[in-house]
Amino acid sequence: MSPMAEILKNFPEIADGASESRLKGVRFFKETKHVPREPMVYDPGIYIVAQGYKIACLGGLKFRYDADHYLVTSVAMPLECEIFASPEEPLRGMVIDIDMPQLHDLIGQLGLQADIRAAGEKGLPCGIGPAAMDEDMAHAAARLVKCLRSEAETRILGPGLVREILYRALCGAQASVLYSLAMHSGAFSQVAHALKVLQNHYAEKIDVEQLAGAARMSASAFHRAFKEITSDSPIQYLKKIRLTKARDLMLQEGLKAYLAADRVGYESSSQFSREFKRYFGQSPADMVRESRSA
Repeated sequence: MSPMAEILKNFPEIADGASESRLKGVRFFKETKHVPREPMVYDPGIYIVAQGYKIACLGGLKFRYDADHYLVTSVAMPLECEIFASPEEPLRGMVIDIDMPQLHDLIGQLGLQADIRAAGEKGLPCGIGPAAMDEDMAHAAARLVKCLRSEAETRILGPGLVREILYRALCGAQASVLYSLAMHSGAFSQVAHALKVLQNHYAEKIDVEQLAGAARMSASAFHRAFKEITSDSPIQYLKKIRLTKARDLMLQEGLKAYLAADRVGYESSSQFSREFKRYFGQSPADMVRESRSA
């Protein structure tokens, strides 16, 4: 068992699902049962697993992240994920938000601006990917979790350890994902801006052509770059965001399907139900019924 898993095992009880830590921008996650492959949205961050593992699928890509591989994502990504866990061997880990001022400061101190430009010239990276967990990253993660048990250590040591983990990620195999996030110009930055618009205004009527214009790109270039980064077209991406948000509203707030559909921007509840079943593999009613009987 990894040092981080040992610390989490003796941590104050963490419920299944996601939970806040003492430090803003750091959250724990835990699952004690196998969760079949299902769609979800991953927010930008560094995902570190201490125990158990996940298999993530994005378009034609399939990758595993576990105690030996952490995950870096630079933009909100809809993907499908399967969780492998049990009461005896739970999935345990944490996710660390990417602090942009810290990222820019580290890139400046490390003199990585030339690397960023070179990475940009090679083409657009996918917005998500796994990296091998080396000894330095593993030790930094374990020290961060350990300090989060104490209010004083969280306040004094926590920010520095988060910065160290971001630094370690910049030295890892997915550094290009972080480079692309830090770029102030170029296609990745323009698409990232469009992704934020979609995330913040998904319930509104969105004209993809206008979105391309706002990104200062032609419609064809925008579609091509968008798909390179997310593996989806803008319309597919928006649909996945809406459906995932609607599912959360039904499960977490108890909204009826037609109300959740309206809240996320669907004008037709029948179209919503069809697309929901196609995406999640079950109707809204079946999903709610299953969650209540679980």
